[in-house]
Amino acid sequence: MDVVVDITLAPSAMGRPETTLTVTRGAARLLVDLGYAPLAEVTLPNGRRADLMALGPKGDIVIVEVKSGIEDYRVDRKWGEYAPYCDAFHFAVAPQFPDGILPQEPGLIVADGFGGAVVRAAPVAPLAPARRKALTLAFARLAALRAAGVAAERLSI
Repeated sequence: MDVVVDITLAPSAMGRPETTLTVTRGAARLLVDLGYAPLAEVTLPNGRRADLMALGPKGDIVIVEVKSGIEDYRVDRKWGEYAPYCDAFHFAVAPQFPDGILPQEPGLIVADGFGGAVVRAAPVAPLAPARRKALTLAFARLAALRAAGVAAERLSI
């Protein structure tokens, strides 16, 4: 299947736009290859924005935080606030990202503009059924709005 991932960078992601764009594109393509339906730049109910949020074939929800470099990781520590909105969390980095900088707990994806690979699987912490249903419905509505051409970004639970 030919996959086109349309990703528009938000102003906050402009520190290293080329790296951010290529890693996001590659991670999204990997998620599609793994059977997930990803959305880029999803604002969560707590106000944090996930770089990628994806719905799996069995209803599991994954969030991927793209890190364009060491500075991006050191400055941006919001990733700990994603746990209430996903079953699994991954960082995604470019192949040249230095080893040993990121914490060992989350999953790790290495990606370029063409695809990616899961280097370290993320631990799974299943969402409560009521939370999963609310997030799945909000995700579906957001995806439908975007498909209709609405510039929607926020999950509405």
